[in-house]
Amino acid sequence: MRRLAKFLLGASILAVLAADMAAAQSGPAGYDILIRNARILDGTGSPAVAGTIAIKDGHIAAIGKPSGPLSQATAKTVIDAKGLVAAPGFIDLHTHSDLPLIADGNAESMVRDGVTTNVVGEASSVAPRDGLPVEGNGPVKQDWTNLTGYFDRLKEKGISINIISHIAEGQLRRVVMGYSDAAPTPEQMAQMEALMARSMQEGAWGLVTLYDSGGPVYPEEAIALAKVAARYGGNYTSHIGGEGYQEEKELKFAFRVGREAHIPVHIFHLYASGKPVWGEMARYLSLIEQARAEGLDVTANQYAYTAKTHPWALFFPAWVRSGGPKAFGDRLQDPAVRERLKHDKDFIDWSTEHGGWEGIVVAKVNKPENQKYLGKTVIEVAKMMGDPDPADAALTLQADERGQVSGIYFALSDDNVKMVMKKPWVAVASDGAAINLDAPPIPHPRSYSNNAQVLGHYVREEHTISLAEAVRKMTGLPAQILGLKDRGLLKTGYWADVTLFDPKTVGPTNSYEKPKSYPAGIPYVMVNGVLVIDHGEHTGARPGTPLYGKGYQGKS
Repeated sequence: MRRLAKFLLGASILAVLAADMAAAQSGPAGYDILIRNARILDGTGSPAVAGTIAIKDGHIAAIGKPSGPLSQATAKTVIDAKGLVAAPGFIDLHTHSDLPLIADGNAESMVRDGVTTNVVGEASSVAPRDGLPVEGNGPVKQDWTNLTGYFDRLKEKGISINIISHIAEGQLRRVVMGYSDAAPTPEQMAQMEALMARSMQEGAWGLVTLYDSGGPVYPEEAIALAKVAARYGGNYTSHIGGEGYQEEKELKFAFRVGREAHIPVHIFHLYASGKPVWGEMARYLSLIEQARAEGLDVTANQYAYTAKTHPWALFFPAWVRSGGPKAFGDRLQDPAVRERLKHDKDFIDWSTEHGGWEGIVVAKVNKPENQKYLGKTVIEVAKMMGDPDPADAALTLQADERGQVSGIYFALSDDNVKMVMKKPWVAVASDGAAINLDAPPIPHPRSYSNNAQVLGHYVREEHTISLAEAVRKMTGLPAQILGLKDRGLLKTGYWADVTLFDPKTVGPTNSYEKPKSYPAGIPYVMVNGVLVIDHGEHTGARPGTPLYGKGYQGKS
């Protein structure tokens, strides 16, 4: 069976080439772009073949052999791709590019990493915002009400990549219930379901939940909202809480949502966080494979680094964060609260899951006098403060910043990264954002180089997976997970999202200490048939567009 599968896989791209050669023979004489002498990886996992790709009117018009009919074709732009791999544009299933794309539509860090589509909407989606005050200022002012308003803003400014949005359960709760931690009343639940339905009709792709370690307090709420997403052909994505001590419980709840809502389940950045649980990774993978064997459509994604990043607030217990960011910041001013926190089991466990005081690094603060702590571990901060207790130093800094410290956490195992990467149902995703070199102090390097890190380090240097499999995990598999019908593959008639990279040189040029640099070895990227990266430089083109889910009822 394995030999037959490999034969069929290898034959698939040959069949595509044969069909596309026929299209080339009957197609127009002139194209917008011709990519010649490329090694084509079509996104299915098939081996690379030499070929020429013709692009016209935003779509792949034909694919043919180097000496076939396309060798005589003409085009406005001809790219000699000798030594380069041509792949579908990379689809990043997990990003925080929603507001950064408003600030800078060029999406530099993403498109220079070969990414042509971003998925947003994890913790607090851009919509709905009914009744919420206008937030932000300047170009990132959030003054829209619904997903349509957000998409209209992107269209008005123009964006260099495509964007897909999920809807966050937390956003629905905030609109209907503010920062209340209570269970929704039947009336409030009906409001949330109505907002979820409206958002799906406006083009959302599904529901995302994000919980503290241990899973949801009100599981029926998530299931009810997932059922709404399912009615519109959407999916359910779980950002499981701690990815540590409670991970099994959190995974099993995600499976429950899939069973009861009859909806595909996707897990954000699968890993085991914190050295005490590194050895559990194989068991977590087994749990997912058991669920898949039962017939559940369960997939996951991962980023290719051993450190994660987010606000410090997420390793603080729920009771101290109750009521929203302002209440959290106010509570931290009380010395008695800080003393209680030092002995709180969740605080101790969650800080351990995040790498311990020797692995938690300060990545963002607001006050000028605290800038000296940037890039320092909590242990180093404690020494600078003259405090013998790192926990006390962490609380002092967080209180001084009124709960607004962000960090990088060295909490993951490289062996586990490789173990997860080898699973065929795990896609590549960054958990990063479309930013530029002016981003805040110490962004995570994954925003600039996640795909290059996979292609350069884990494929070329470590041989963790093959090049064809890596490309599939960045293209065909994400498209399959989302249900995209006309992207993710190099195939005649599909949108021409295309990335050209040099397999010998592609890789990151940044580090945790100096994250702000773009990757090497990705000289050309096309979005909807338009060159956005040309000879390694951004052209300024903004051909990207919102992509609408199956329940969309508007006009694109």
